[in-house]
Amino acid sequence: MRPDPAAIEALVRMALAEDAPWGDITAQSLIPADAITTAKLVAREDGVLCGEDLFTAAMKRSGEVQTNFALHDGDALMRGALIATVEGSARAILTAERVALNFTQRLSGIATLTARYVSEVAHTRARIVDTRKTTPGLRLIERYAVRCGGAHNHRFSLSDALMAKDNHLAILTNNSERSLTESLREGFATLPHTTHKEVEVDRIDQIDAVLAARIDTVMLDNFSLQDMRAGVALIRDRAPHVLIEASGGVSLDTVRAIAETGVDIISVGALTHSVRALDLGLDIDA
Repeated sequence: MRPDPAAIEALVRMALAEDAPWGDITAQSLIPADAITTAKLVAREDGVLCGEDLFTAAMKRSGEVQTNFALHDGDALMRGALIATVEGSARAILTAERVALNFTQRLSGIATLTARYVSEVAHTRARIVDTRKTTPGLRLIERYAVRCGGAHNHRFSLSDALMAKDNHLAILTNNSERSLTESLREGFATLPHTTHKEVEVDRIDQIDAVLAARIDTVMLDNFSLQDMRAGVALIRDRAPHVLIEASGGVSLDTVRAIAETGVDIISVGALTHSVRALDLGLDIDA
C-alpha cells in the first residue's frame, strides 16, 4: 500500500525545484564541493512515523547521499529516538534538508493524529476514515499517512463512487417533480452495478426516502448524539445491510461518543486539513 515510486519522485522533483530553482547558493558558496558529512534524523516529540520514501528520495535526488532508516513508516516514535542516519555530500544534504523534513514532518503529523482517533474508537465497531479535504497535489501521500496511523481511506476521488451530499440533493429536488427516491433511482440506473452509492442526510425524516432508493451507505451529517442513535436504530431495522457513516463535528473530544452510537464509519476531515506537523530534526554531527 506504499505510494507509487514514480509519484513520489514527481512530488520530490517538484518540491526541490520550488525550493532551489537555480541551486542552493548558500551551500554552493560556503560548503566545499567534496565535503562529506553525517546527519541524524531524530524525533523531538512522540508520534508515528510516515514519509521515509519521500525523505530518502529528496536526499538521493540532491546528490550522492545514502539514507538508512532505523525506524519505518507506521512505527511509534519516542522523543529522542534515532529515525535515520544520512551520510554523503554535505551540499546535497543541506539542499535537501527542508524538503525532506517538510514531507516527513507533515505526513508524520497526519499519522500521529490519526492514531489518536483510532485509539479513541478501538472498543467499538467504528472505522475511522479520511475525506477529500487534502492538500491539492498531495492526496496520495496524505492518505498513505492516514493508513500509517491505522485508519482507512474513503473514496479517493470524485470518480470512485457516487456520493450525493446536501447540495446535490438540493439541486436534484429543485429541478424535478419526482420524489427524492424516484430521482435517486433514475440516476442510479445509469451506473454500473459495481458502483458504490452513498447519500448524505441531515435529518432523520430523510432516511426512509434514501433507503428506498437502494443505497449502500447512509451518511448522517451533523446529527446530535440522540438523533444519531435514533438514526442508527432506524437504519438497522429497515436495511441492516446498509453501512452507516457519521460525519461533521468530529473531534478527539467527540469521536468516542459518536462511535458508541453504533455507526460503522466516522469520516474525519481534520486528519488532513488542519493537522500539525510532527517536530523532527535533522542534526549534523559536529
